[in-house]
Amino acid sequence: MVGTEFFGNFDLASAAIWLFWIFFALLIFYLQTENMREGYPLETDDGQTAPNQGPFPVPKDKTFILPHDRGELTVPSGQRGDRSDLAMEQTSKAAGSPFVPTGDPMVDGIGPAAWAPRRDVPELDAHGHAKIKPMSSLPDFAVSAGRDPRGKVVVTGDGEVIGRVTDMWVDVPEQLVRFLTMDLNPEGSGKTRLIPINFARVQSDRVTVRSIYAEQAEGIPTIKGTDEVTLLEEEKIMAYYGGGTLYADPARSEPCI
Repeated sequence: MVGTEFFGNFDLASAAIWLFWIFFALLIFYLQTENMREGYPLETDDGQTAPNQGPFPVPKDKTFILPHDRGELTVPSGQRGDRSDLAMEQTSKAAGSPFVPTGDPMVDGIGPAAWAPRRDVPELDAHGHAKIKPMSSLPDFAVSAGRDPRGKVVVTGDGEVIGRVTDMWVDVPEQLVRFLTMDLNPEGSGKTRLIPINFARVQSDRVTVRSIYAEQAEGIPTIKGTDEVTLLEEEKIMAYYGGGTLYADPARSEPCI
């Protein structure tokens, strides 16, 4: 009989646990290598490919077909090709020594002002429509709670008035405000910039943006369109304000006691 002759001396419980451990080890290997499709291959401080990529091998390139006719994306693919010549230098030859900017860090994208080369296309919702739109083009949206920032002056970290809020940009599926539109002339000049909502404090009589000073307002990255903002534009705008938290004033880079 099969039960007494073939499996007579075979431990099914031991086989089951060993098969489980083998499956679990293969699952960990698969998940870890798939997790290495972004940020790899690793690089040394001088931009060369690191000799040690970790205990797991870098996976072979894999091509993904993007939705909504946006072509293909192959990863990992050495994503930093267009940012290989950054304006910074190492303070020492020793490995791990910090880098310091050699130009204008807020423009060059250094330190807290760093940005990633994301695709220069708008982020889409599940239906293929741009997610972030100005409220002026959304007749079904209105401010239902909190302070409406439209019409309020914009004050920077040095106390200067640099413009006035004229519109809000809404993440339509999430129903959240992502950016404010600021006219750089309080009287209205048509020269506009975007303010990330997380860098703005909406008060009763003003919108305060502490991360930058008035002299940096003109340098805020612009957008190409009037009713869409691309992933790359979002990245650069956020990085500019983030960089201002450290680089807007030389005193911000000094130690605090």
